[in-house]
Formats: sequence, C-alpha cells, structure tokens
Amino acid sequence: MSVLVVIPARYASQRFPGKPLVTLTGPDGIAKSLVCRSWEAATGAPGVDRVVVATDDDRIAAAVRGFGGEVVMTSSGCRNGTERVAEAHAALGGGFEVVVNFQGDAPLTPPWFVPDLVAGLNADPDAGMATPVLRCDGAALNGFLEDRRAGRVGGTTAVFDDRRRALYFSKEVIPHTAGRYAPSDPTPVFHHVGVYAYRPQALAAYPGWTPGPLEGLEGLEQLRFLEHGHRVLCVEVEARGRAFWEVNNPEDVSRVEAMMAAAALT
Repeated sequence: MSVLVVIPARYASQRFPGKPLVTLTGPDGIAKSLVCRSWEAATGAPGVDRVVVATDDDRIAAAVRGFGGEVVMTSSGCRNGTERVAEAHAALGGGFEVVVNFQGDAPLTPPWFVPDLVAGLNADPDAGMATPVLRCDGAALNGFLEDRRAGRVGGTTAVFDDRRRALYFSKEVIPHTAGRYAPSDPTPVFHHVGVYAYRPQALAAYPGWTPGPLEGLEGLEQLRFLEHGHRVLCVEVEARGRAFWEVNNPEDVSRVEAMMAAAALT
C-alpha cells in the first residue's frame, strides 16, 4: 500500500509556544530541532513512500527546508493536526492508500509502529483510522500518576473492546486501578501513542465533522471519530525495550533527551 507520512507542526502551541523549533541534544552532543528529530524518525519507518511537514509558519518551514525536508504550507485555520494532515494530503493531490499523521513532538516514536498500523488497517476494513497503544509497565504508570498529581498534562491513555476498537481516550489515567505495581510489572493501563493511520476517505471527511464536547474537554483530536460514530482501531505495539515519551511540556525536553541517551539515539 502506498503510504504518505505527514508531520503537522504549528508554532502557536498553548502549553509550549515554538515547540517544533526547541532543540534536543543527542548523546553525541549534537543539538537538533524537535521537528528535525521527528522528521528523521518518520523517514526511518519502513514502507513509507513520502514524508512531508505540514505547517502554517514560515519559521518552521525555513527550518525544515534547512535540513532538507519537504514542506507543505497549510492554512492557519486548521483546528488540530488531523485537519492539517487532511489539508496537506489534499494539496498534494491525494492518491495515497494510507496517510499517517506522525506527531512532530514525538521523536522517540519507533519506526516499526507505522507498518504495524498499516497492517492493522488491512486486517480491519471497517476501521477508518488506526492508532498504536503500548501496555504500561509499573514505571510508566507511576510516571503518568505523578504528572497528574503535579497538575501536568502528560501522556494519553486508551481503553478498547475485545476487538481492539477504541472506547475512549483520555488525558486522565484510565481505567482506574487500585493495584500497586513494581516498575517492571505489566499493568491494565495502555499508553496511547499519538500516531494515526487514516484511510483517505475518513481523513477527507474529518474536517467537515463538528467537533464534539469530549474533543473540546480533552483536547484530543481522535475523539471526533468516536463522537461521530466511526471506528478507531487500537493496535497494540511493542516497545522492544525502548522508552517512549512526547514533548508535551518544557520539562519533557530533558526527559526525552535522557531517553535518547539511554537508547543511544543520535
């Protein structure tokens, strides 16, 4: 299947303005922008035909062109990354069988997640979109709970049915568990990884759907699919020993740099 990867990037983030241009220093001592590291992660995914960055900001566009990336300029009216990806796909003339939204704040996204999502869509023809979930171990779950106690918006969690169809996504830690888990213990909580693989028809329809109250409350774009009755497939993926985190807040920069060093990612 032909696969387009789009990295949506905007400058005016409420929690972290200018986030795509913040620098992350690798274990080799080289500093690169967040959007550059996300681009490198996306281009490392197998089975991808084209990677573009979609932005409405000239500063981000100049940075991407500076490291040799391809830019698609989109409007400032896009309300979230999925709308920006839809606009970029349309601007390129369509023609791809799968369009992947690869988050510009997640340079630790393992490259094998993309083919896993494509395979998931192939196996579930009724799903318009697929997204990866990782089972939390005790250390990851405790990190989520610590962020919430400190009032920080950290990672997103997901719950799904026995066919892996999503029931809900939340920035709270769901489902509730009273269990106590050692750092390496598996838990019943799944970390939602913000990568999305869309069928082109579902992606094109998305901007025309009215945002629902849950999307507004949680600030999670994928909830629009659920609020309009569309199936979202949760594909369980394996971390293969790699730690994963997004840059959601300024304090996440050092956390991601430490994870890059641990994985020897340059």
